Amino acid sequence: MSKAVRPYTFLLTGGGTGGHIYPAIAIADALRSVQGDARIAFAGSRDRIEWKAVPKAGYDIHPIWISGIQRRLTLSNLLVPVKLIVSLIQSFFIIQKMKPDAVICTGGYVSGPVGWMAAKRSVPVFLQEQNSFPGVTTRMLSGFAARVFTAFEQAERHLPKAKGRISLLGNPTRKEIAQSNATSAHASFGLQPDKRTVLILGGSGGAAAVNDAVLLNLNTLHSEMNLQLIWQCGPRYLESLESKIDASNYSGLHLTKFIDNMAEAYATADIVITRAGAGICTELLIAGKPSVLMPSPNVAGDHQRQNASAMAEGKAAIILEDKDASEKLPEVLKGLMASPEKLQQMKQAALSMAKPDAAAQIAAEITDILDNRRKSN
Repeated sequence: MSKAVRPYTFLLTGGGTGGHIYPAIAIADALRSVQGDARIAFAGSRDRIEWKAVPKAGYDIHPIWISGIQRRLTLSNLLVPVKLIVSLIQSFFIIQKMKPDAVICTGGYVSGPVGWMAAKRSVPVFLQEQNSFPGVTTRMLSGFAARVFTAFEQAERHLPKAKGRISLLGNPTRKEIAQSNATSAHASFGLQPDKRTVLILGGSGGAAAVNDAVLLNLNTLHSEMNLQLIWQCGPRYLESLESKIDASNYSGLHLTKFIDNMAEAYATADIVITRAGAGICTELLIAGKPSVLMPSPNVAGDHQRQNASAMAEGKAAIILEDKDASEKLPEVLKGLMASPEKLQQMKQAALSMAKPDAAAQIAAEITDILDNRRKSN
Protein backbone atom coordinates (compact mmCIF):
# COMPACT_ATOMS: atom_id res chain seq x y z
CA MET A 1 0.00 0.00 0.00
CA SER A 2 1.42 3.38 -0.98
CA LYS A 3 2.03 5.89 1.75
CA ALA A 4 -0.52 8.75 1.93
CA VAL A 5 0.90 12.09 0.87
CA ARG A 6 0.76 14.65 3.67
CA PRO A 7 -1.03 17.89 2.71
CA TYR A 8 1.19 20.95 2.54
CA THR A 9 1.23 23.55 5.30
CA PHE A 10 1.69 27.19 4.30
CA LEU A 11 2.46 30.22 6.45
CA LEU A 12 1.84 33.55 4.73
CA THR A 13 2.91 36.93 5.98
CA GLY A 14 2.59 40.46 4.69
CA GLY A 15 0.74 43.50 5.86
CA GLY A 16 0.65 47.01 7.14
CA THR A 17 -1.33 48.06 4.07
CA GLY A 18 -3.93 46.53 1.81
CA GLY A 19 -1.33 46.50 -0.96
CA HIS A 20 0.59 43.81 0.95
CA ILE A 21 -2.13 41.76 2.60
CA TYR A 22 -4.64 41.38 -0.24
CA PRO A 23 -2.09 39.77 -2.60
CA ALA A 24 -1.25 37.37 0.23
CA ILE A 25 -4.92 36.47 0.66
CA ALA A 26 -5.27 35.98 -3.09
CA ILE A 27 -2.31 33.56 -3.06
CA ALA A 28 -3.80 31.72 -0.08
CA ASP A 29 -7.10 31.33 -1.91
CA ALA A 30 -5.29 30.03 -4.99
CA LEU A 31 -3.29 27.54 -2.90
CA ARG A 32 -6.51 26.31 -1.36
CA SER A 33 -7.95 25.85 -4.85
CA VAL A 34 -4.93 23.76 -5.84
CA GLN A 35 -4.90 21.84 -2.56
CA GLY A 36 -8.20 21.86 -0.75
CA ASP A 37 -6.75 20.05 2.26
CA ALA A 38 -3.75 22.36 2.69
CA ARG A 39 -3.20 23.94 6.10
CA ILE A 40 -2.92 27.71 5.68
CA ALA A 41 -2.31 30.42 8.28
CA PHE A 42 -0.97 33.95 8.44
CA ALA A 43 1.33 36.01 10.64
CA GLY A 44 0.67 39.72 11.06
CA SER A 45 0.40 42.75 13.30
CA ARG A 46 -2.55 43.21 15.64
CA ASP A 47 -2.84 46.94 14.93
CA ARG A 48 -2.74 46.80 11.13
CA ILE A 49 -5.21 45.97 8.39
CA GLU A 50 -4.28 42.28 8.20
CA TRP A 51 -5.70 41.60 11.66
CA LYS A 52 -9.23 42.17 10.33
CA ALA A 53 -8.79 41.25 6.66
CA VAL A 54 -7.31 37.80 7.21
CA PRO A 55 -10.00 36.37 9.55
CA LYS A 56 -12.65 37.86 7.28
CA ALA A 57 -11.11 35.88 4.42
CA GLY A 58 -11.40 32.70 6.50
CA TYR A 59 -7.83 32.17 7.73
CA ASP A 60 -6.17 32.07 11.15
CA ILE A 61 -3.58 34.72 11.95
CA HIS A 62 -0.76 34.70 14.51
CA PRO A 63 0.48 37.96 16.09
CA ILE A 64 3.88 39.46 15.35
CA TRP A 65 4.97 42.58 17.26
CA ILE A 66 6.88 44.66 14.73
CA SER A 67 6.83 48.13 13.19
CA GLY A 68 9.04 50.24 10.99
CA ILE A 69 11.30 53.13 11.89
CA GLN A 70 9.54 56.49 11.68
CA ARG A 71 11.19 59.13 9.50
CA ARG A 72 10.91 61.69 12.27
CA LEU A 73 12.39 61.23 15.74
CA THR A 74 9.76 59.60 17.95
CA LEU A 75 9.65 57.55 21.14
CA SER A 76 8.32 54.60 19.17
CA ASN A 77 11.66 54.38 17.37
CA LEU A 78 13.28 53.48 20.69
CA LEU A 79 11.13 50.34 20.80
CA VAL A 80 12.19 49.11 17.37
CA PRO A 81 15.15 46.99 18.60
CA VAL A 82 12.97 45.43 21.31
CA LYS A 83 10.18 44.73 18.80
CA LEU A 84 12.65 43.14 16.41
CA ILE A 85 13.92 40.73 19.07
CA VAL A 86 10.38 39.87 20.19
CA SER A 87 9.21 39.41 16.58
CA LEU A 88 12.04 36.97 15.89
CA ILE A 89 11.16 34.96 18.99
CA GLN A 90 7.47 34.96 18.00
CA SER A 91 8.40 33.88 14.47
CA PHE A 92 10.50 31.03 15.84
CA PHE A 93 7.63 29.63 17.91
CA ILE A 94 5.05 30.05 15.13
CA ILE A 95 7.29 28.13 12.71
CA GLN A 96 8.14 25.56 15.38
CA LYS A 97 4.45 24.94 16.02
CA MET A 98 3.18 24.98 12.43
CA LYS A 99 6.16 23.29 10.76
CA PRO A 100 5.25 24.90 7.43
CA ASP A 101 6.41 23.44 4.14
CA ALA A 102 6.79 26.99 2.84
CA VAL A 103 6.65 30.57 4.06
CA ILE A 104 5.26 33.10 1.59
CA CYS A 105 6.05 36.78 2.16
CA THR A 106 4.30 39.63 0.34
CA GLY A 107 6.11 42.56 1.94
CA GLY A 108 5.70 44.92 4.85
CA TYR A 109 7.77 44.94 8.03
CA VAL A 110 6.14 41.81 9.39
CA SER A 111 7.58 39.75 6.52
CA GLY A 112 11.14 40.46 7.67
CA PRO A 113 11.41 38.48 10.91
CA VAL A 114 9.13 35.68 9.71
CA GLY A 115 10.95 35.23 6.41
CA TRP A 116 14.40 35.46 8.01
CA MET A 117 13.56 32.93 10.71
CA ALA A 118 12.07 30.57 8.13
CA ALA A 119 15.26 30.73 6.06
CA LYS A 120 17.37 30.03 9.15
CA ARG A 121 15.16 27.01 9.88
CA SER A 122 15.65 25.77 6.27
CA VAL A 123 12.01 26.36 5.37
CA PRO A 124 11.60 27.38 1.69
CA VAL A 125 10.80 31.09 1.45
CA PHE A 126 8.81 32.56 -1.45
CA LEU A 127 8.52 36.30 -2.01
CA GLN A 128 5.92 38.25 -3.96
CA GLU A 129 6.87 41.83 -4.83
CA GLN A 130 4.10 44.12 -6.06
CA ASN A 131 6.09 47.18 -7.14
CA SER A 132 8.62 48.04 -9.82
CA PHE A 133 11.02 49.10 -7.05
CA PRO A 134 11.13 46.27 -4.48
CA GLY A 135 10.58 47.11 -0.83
CA VAL A 136 13.35 46.83 1.73
CA THR A 137 11.99 43.52 3.07
CA THR A 138 11.99 41.90 -0.36
CA ARG A 139 15.51 43.12 -1.06
CA MET A 140 16.70 41.85 2.32
CA LEU A 141 15.17 38.38 1.92
CA SER A 142 15.79 37.90 -1.80
CA GLY A 143 19.09 36.10 -1.24
CA PHE A 144 17.30 33.41 0.80
CA ALA A 145 14.28 32.99 -1.48
CA ALA A 146 13.44 29.82 -3.37
CA ARG A 147 11.57 32.07 -5.81
CA VAL A 148 10.72 35.76 -6.11
CA PHE A 149 7.49 36.55 -7.95
CA THR A 150 7.39 40.01 -9.52
CA ALA A 151 4.87 42.16 -11.38
CA PHE A 152 7.19 44.56 -13.22
CA GLU A 153 10.26 43.82 -15.34
CA GLN A 154 12.06 46.74 -13.66
CA ALA A 155 12.03 44.94 -10.31
CA GLU A 156 14.60 42.38 -11.39
CA ARG A 157 17.42 44.91 -11.70
CA HIS A 158 17.04 45.71 -7.98
CA LEU A 159 17.23 42.03 -6.93
CA PRO A 160 20.70 40.82 -7.97
CA LYS A 161 20.83 38.30 -5.12
CA ALA A 162 17.83 36.47 -6.61
CA LYS A 163 19.19 36.19 -10.16
CA GLY A 164 17.85 33.07 -11.85
CA ARG A 165 15.06 32.68 -9.28
CA ILE A 166 12.67 35.42 -10.43
CA SER A 167 9.29 34.78 -12.09
CA LEU A 168 7.44 37.69 -13.71
CA LEU A 169 3.80 36.68 -13.21
CA GLY A 170 1.95 39.86 -12.20
CA ASN A 171 0.23 40.85 -8.98
CA PRO A 172 -2.27 38.43 -7.44
CA THR A 173 -5.64 39.93 -6.69
CA ARG A 174 -9.07 38.90 -5.48
CA LYS A 175 -11.04 36.88 -8.06
CA GLU A 176 -14.26 38.73 -7.34
CA ILE A 177 -12.81 42.03 -8.64
CA ALA A 178 -13.74 41.08 -12.20
CA GLN A 179 -16.98 39.30 -11.36
CA SER A 180 -19.29 41.74 -9.54
CA ASN A 181 -22.65 42.68 -11.05
CA ALA A 182 -23.03 46.42 -11.72
CA THR A 183 -26.77 46.56 -10.98
CA SER A 184 -26.52 44.94 -7.56
CA ALA A 185 -23.37 46.94 -6.86
CA HIS A 186 -25.16 50.26 -7.38
CA ALA A 187 -27.93 49.08 -5.07
CA SER A 188 -25.48 48.14 -2.31
CA PHE A 189 -24.18 51.73 -2.26
CA GLY A 190 -27.62 53.30 -2.66
CA LEU A 191 -26.72 54.74 -6.08
CA GLN A 192 -28.65 55.13 -9.31
CA PRO A 193 -27.41 52.86 -12.13
CA ASP A 194 -28.29 55.42 -14.84
CA LYS A 195 -25.98 58.14 -13.44
CA ARG A 196 -22.22 58.38 -13.88
CA THR A 197 -20.21 57.32 -10.83
CA VAL A 198 -16.66 58.22 -9.80
CA LEU A 199 -14.79 56.05 -7.30
CA ILE A 200 -12.20 57.92 -5.21
CA LEU A 201 -9.52 55.92 -3.40
CA GLY A 202 -6.61 56.95 -1.24
CA GLY A 203 -5.35 53.52 -0.26
CA SER A 204 -6.18 51.88 3.08
CA GLY A 205 -4.88 54.92 5.01
CA GLY A 206 -6.32 57.62 2.77
CA ALA A 207 -4.43 60.36 0.94
CA ALA A 208 -4.57 64.03 1.91
CA ALA A 209 -3.86 65.34 -1.61
CA VAL A 210 -6.64 63.24 -3.12
CA ASN A 211 -9.10 64.29 -0.41
CA ASP A 212 -8.20 67.97 -0.72
CA ALA A 213 -8.69 67.98 -4.49
CA VAL A 214 -12.09 66.32 -4.24
CA LEU A 215 -13.27 68.49 -1.35
CA LEU A 216 -12.33 71.71 -3.15
CA ASN A 217 -14.24 70.61 -6.26
CA LEU A 218 -17.10 68.76 -4.60
CA ASN A 219 -19.81 71.18 -5.71
CA THR A 220 -18.57 71.09 -9.29
CA LEU A 221 -18.41 67.31 -9.39
CA HIS A 222 -21.77 66.81 -7.72
CA SER A 223 -23.95 69.67 -8.92
CA GLU A 224 -22.43 70.86 -12.17
CA MET A 225 -21.30 67.48 -13.51
CA ASN A 226 -24.10 65.49 -11.84
CA LEU A 227 -21.76 62.74 -10.69
CA GLN A 228 -22.30 60.16 -7.98
CA LEU A 229 -19.27 59.69 -5.75
CA ILE A 230 -17.99 56.77 -3.72
CA TRP A 231 -15.25 58.41 -1.68
CA GLN A 232 -12.92 56.29 0.45
CA CYS A 233 -11.09 58.96 2.43
CA GLY A 234 -9.20 56.93 5.06
CA PRO A 235 -9.79 56.61 8.83
CA ARG A 236 -7.79 59.66 9.88
CA TYR A 237 -9.62 62.01 7.50
CA LEU A 238 -13.24 60.94 7.90
CA GLU A 239 -14.20 63.02 10.93
CA SER A 240 -12.67 66.20 9.51
CA LEU A 241 -14.38 65.76 6.15
CA GLU A 242 -17.75 64.99 7.74
CA SER A 243 -17.48 68.25 9.70
CA LYS A 244 -16.95 70.18 6.46
CA ILE A 245 -19.60 68.46 4.32
CA ASP A 246 -23.34 68.62 4.85
CA ALA A 247 -24.27 65.22 3.48
CA SER A 248 -27.92 66.24 3.07
CA ASN A 249 -26.82 68.56 0.26
CA TYR A 250 -25.15 65.80 -1.71
CA SER A 251 -27.38 62.98 -2.86
CA GLY A 252 -25.35 60.17 -4.36
CA LEU A 253 -22.33 60.86 -2.14
CA HIS A 254 -21.04 57.83 -0.25
CA LEU A 255 -18.23 59.02 2.06
CA THR A 256 -16.47 56.28 4.01
CA LYS A 257 -13.16 55.62 5.76
CA PHE A 258 -12.74 52.18 4.18
CA ILE A 259 -14.45 49.98 1.58
CA ASP A 260 -14.86 46.30 2.36
CA ASN A 261 -16.70 45.34 -0.83
CA MET A 262 -14.16 46.63 -3.35
CA ALA A 263 -15.46 44.42 -6.15
CA GLU A 264 -18.84 46.15 -5.99
CA ALA A 265 -17.19 49.57 -5.72
CA TYR A 266 -15.27 48.95 -8.94
CA ALA A 267 -18.42 47.65 -10.63
CA THR A 268 -20.21 50.96 -10.04
CA ALA A 269 -17.36 53.15 -11.29
CA ASP A 270 -17.11 54.83 -14.68
CA ILE A 271 -13.79 56.39 -13.61
CA VAL A 272 -11.50 55.81 -10.63
CA ILE A 273 -9.40 58.56 -9.02
CA THR A 274 -6.64 57.04 -6.91
CA ARG A 275 -3.05 56.83 -5.78
CA ALA A 276 -0.92 54.45 -7.85
CA GLY A 277 -0.03 51.69 -5.44
CA ALA A 278 0.68 48.40 -7.20
CA GLY A 279 -2.30 46.61 -5.68
CA ILE A 280 -4.79 49.23 -6.77
CA CYS A 281 -3.24 49.48 -10.24
CA THR A 282 -3.53 45.71 -10.63
CA GLU A 283 -7.19 45.78 -9.62
CA LEU A 284 -7.91 48.63 -12.04
CA LEU A 285 -6.48 46.58 -14.91
CA ILE A 286 -8.40 43.44 -14.00
CA ALA A 287 -11.64 45.38 -13.49
CA GLY A 288 -11.06 47.26 -16.76
CA LYS A 289 -11.51 50.69 -15.18
CA PRO A 290 -10.33 53.99 -16.72
CA SER A 291 -8.39 55.86 -14.07
CA VAL A 292 -6.90 59.18 -13.05
CA LEU A 293 -3.74 58.33 -11.13
CA MET A 294 -2.17 60.66 -8.55
CA PRO A 295 1.15 58.94 -7.69
CA SER A 296 2.35 59.63 -4.18
CA PRO A 297 5.73 61.41 -4.12
CA ASN A 298 6.45 60.05 -0.64
CA VAL A 299 7.24 56.40 -1.36
CA ALA A 300 10.49 54.43 -1.69
CA GLY A 301 12.05 54.50 -5.12
CA ASP A 302 9.21 56.68 -6.43
CA HIS A 303 7.57 53.39 -7.38
CA GLN A 304 4.06 54.82 -7.64
CA ARG A 305 5.18 57.14 -10.42
CA GLN A 306 6.68 54.16 -12.23
CA ASN A 307 3.44 52.21 -11.79
CA ALA A 308 1.40 55.16 -13.08
CA SER A 309 3.73 55.73 -16.02
CA ALA A 310 3.37 52.11 -17.12
CA MET A 311 -0.42 52.43 -17.10
CA ALA A 312 -0.40 55.80 -18.84
CA GLU A 313 1.94 54.50 -21.55
CA GLY A 314 -0.48 51.62 -22.02
CA LYS A 315 -3.32 54.15 -22.54
CA ALA A 316 -5.24 52.85 -19.51
CA ALA A 317 -4.80 55.89 -17.26
CA ILE A 318 -4.14 59.62 -17.03
CA ILE A 319 -1.58 60.98 -14.56
CA LEU A 320 -2.50 63.99 -12.42
CA GLU A 321 0.18 65.49 -10.19
CA ASP A 322 -0.64 66.42 -6.59
CA LYS A 323 0.31 70.06 -7.20
CA ASP A 324 -2.13 70.31 -10.12
CA ALA A 325 -4.97 68.19 -8.78
CA SER A 326 -7.12 70.83 -7.09
CA GLU A 327 -7.08 73.04 -10.17
CA LYS A 328 -7.22 70.46 -12.96
CA LEU A 329 -9.38 67.63 -11.58
CA PRO A 330 -12.72 68.94 -12.95
CA GLU A 331 -11.17 69.63 -16.36
CA VAL A 332 -9.74 66.12 -16.58
CA LEU A 333 -13.02 64.48 -15.54
CA LYS A 334 -15.09 66.63 -17.90
CA GLY A 335 -12.84 65.67 -20.79
CA LEU A 336 -13.21 61.98 -20.06
CA MET A 337 -16.93 62.06 -19.40
CA ALA A 338 -17.50 63.93 -22.67
CA SER A 339 -15.84 61.13 -24.65
CA PRO A 340 -17.43 57.68 -24.24
CA GLU A 341 -15.08 56.47 -26.98
CA LYS A 342 -12.06 57.50 -24.91
CA LEU A 343 -13.41 55.73 -21.82
CA GLN A 344 -14.02 52.57 -23.84
CA GLN A 345 -10.50 52.70 -25.26
CA MET A 346 -9.07 53.07 -21.74
CA LYS A 347 -11.16 50.15 -20.55
CA GLN A 348 -9.92 47.90 -23.33
CA ALA A 349 -6.34 49.04 -22.77
CA ALA A 350 -6.61 48.16 -19.07
CA LEU A 351 -8.02 44.72 -19.77
CA SER A 352 -5.28 44.03 -22.33
CA MET A 353 -2.62 44.79 -19.69
CA ALA A 354 -4.24 42.72 -16.94
CA LYS A 355 -2.88 39.42 -15.64
CA PRO A 356 -5.92 37.94 -13.91
CA ASP A 357 -4.35 34.51 -13.38
CA ALA A 358 -1.33 35.70 -11.39
CA ALA A 359 -2.43 34.14 -8.10
CA ALA A 360 -3.15 30.76 -9.71
CA GLN A 361 0.19 30.78 -11.54
CA ILE A 362 2.07 31.66 -8.35
CA ALA A 363 0.30 28.91 -6.42
CA ALA A 364 1.05 26.39 -9.15
CA GLU A 365 4.75 27.31 -9.25
CA ILE A 366 5.07 27.10 -5.46
CA THR A 367 3.47 23.66 -5.33
CA ASP A 368 5.57 22.43 -8.28
CA ILE A 369 8.77 23.49 -6.48
CA LEU A 370 7.65 21.81 -3.26
CA ASP A 371 6.62 18.65 -5.16
CA ASN A 372 10.06 18.43 -6.75
CA ARG A 373 11.77 18.94 -3.38
CA ARG A 374 9.60 16.21 -1.91
CA LYS A 375 10.51 13.78 -4.71
CA SER A 376 14.20 14.45 -4.31
CA ASN A 377 14.19 13.84 -0.53
